[in-house]
Amino acid sequence: MPSQPEAEFGINDARRILGEVFAPWVQDLNLSVERIEHVPPPDEPDWQPSALLRMAFSERLCRSGGVVCGQALMALADTAMVIAILAANRGYRPMTTVDQTTHFMRAASSSDVLADARVVRLGRTMSFGRVTLLSAVDNKPVAMVSSAFAMLPG
Repeated sequence: MPSQPEAEFGINDARRILGEVFAPWVQDLNLSVERIEHVPPPDEPDWQPSALLRMAFSERLCRSGGVVCGQALMALADTAMVIAILAANRGYRPMTTVDQTTHFMRAASSSDVLADARVVRLGRTMSFGRVTLLSAVDNKPVAMVSSAFAMLPG
């Protein structure tokens, strides 16, 4: 089997962009890029480019009762989707969120949260995706998010 060409956009690039491009308050969420995928496997017809990010648990992200607040979860989903789109694009491209719809399913408490972001459609002017937020303790869904991004020139 021939070896795959080296990626133009790897996990180190994603980590660098996470630390350099996003607003300081997003960096304060202590997000980490765990995985990006942009090369389709040969035997998965429904495969989608993706990124997996982790938001480390912190009491600073909790509302009363020790539950991770929705604002932090939505920021995690938005950031994860940007990284997934960059991976699918195989490099940095400016974009802005046009729409994000979040369906909260259950509380996340005392747990890191994982964001599994999938690019549904990568377009020239608009891109669309979905993110599943999961509790890292039991891998059960916390929220489902759908989003649209305007791809900007530059």
